[in-house]
Amino acid sequence: MSLSYIIESIISGLLLGGIYALLSVGFGLTWGTMKVLNISHAVFAVLGAFVSYWLFVKAGLDPLLSLPLLAALLFLVGAVLYRLVIRPVQKARDVIMASMVATFGVAIVVENLMSFIWRPDPRILKPPYAGSSIFIGEMAISQGPLIGFIMAITSIALLYLFLHHTYIGKGVQATWQNPTGAALVGINPGTVSLITFALSIASAGVAGVAMAMIYAFYPSVQSVWTMFVFLVTIVGGVGSVIGTGLAGLLIGFIIGLCAAFLPFVWVNVLLFALLLAILLFKPEGLFGT
Repeated sequence: MSLSYIIESIISGLLLGGIYALLSVGFGLTWGTMKVLNISHAVFAVLGAFVSYWLFVKAGLDPLLSLPLLAALLFLVGAVLYRLVIRPVQKARDVIMASMVATFGVAIVVENLMSFIWRPDPRILKPPYAGSSIFIGEMAISQGPLIGFIMAITSIALLYLFLHHTYIGKGVQATWQNPTGAALVGINPGTVSLITFALSIASAGVAGVAMAMIYAFYPSVQSVWTMFVFLVTIVGGVGSVIGTGLAGLLIGFIIGLCAAFLPFVWVNVLLFALLLAILLFKPEGLFGT
């Protein structure tokens, strides 16, 4: 086994880890800010992948050019879902449990709607530029994962800037840290919750497009993506954008390094053993507080 192969495998893992980070960051925000455990989060990533694929195949719209339209569409979907499902759930005595049950139902409904509209056949989003590779010496870096990684890091950076450098974003953080204090200084918790939830759904849709450039997707793949969403969120720390980004890269590094030496099934065993260890010894996450 050559050194170039190991480095190539690690780079591929890091690129995938960046996309996992974007897939997870919105999930962590709604959990941390609203105490809502959105089990349907990954299904909207798959929905974003299908919408982008449909626009590419039927209308010839490049996936990268369709991202603003896709993000706006899923933001609206998230806002409607918040009004119809999440806001009533937040009145429950146990919000986390109630939100798990409600959003599990949403995931089933959306998954079956996608199966009805687009059929459950696997698809992959491959614009011409995503199928080629960049060669660095003996290493070949696929452009699909590289483009997806750039999309993910850019989106996470924009989300971080929104949270830390805008009035609404600071309101989201204030509500997460001290809901009562935030309400006393005039921050509307309902508006903050709506924006947070809608942003999380929009970010999931963008992540879904990035994932679709690497792996085949189909409606039920959302259950697989959900496992990695939990893994990255818990490792990084609930509600931490930077922590989620670092956790995604760490998990990607582990995937890439282990894949160079072990069968892929053992990679998943090691990852979830890491999750168990973190839950036991540092339940707030490696980068959480």
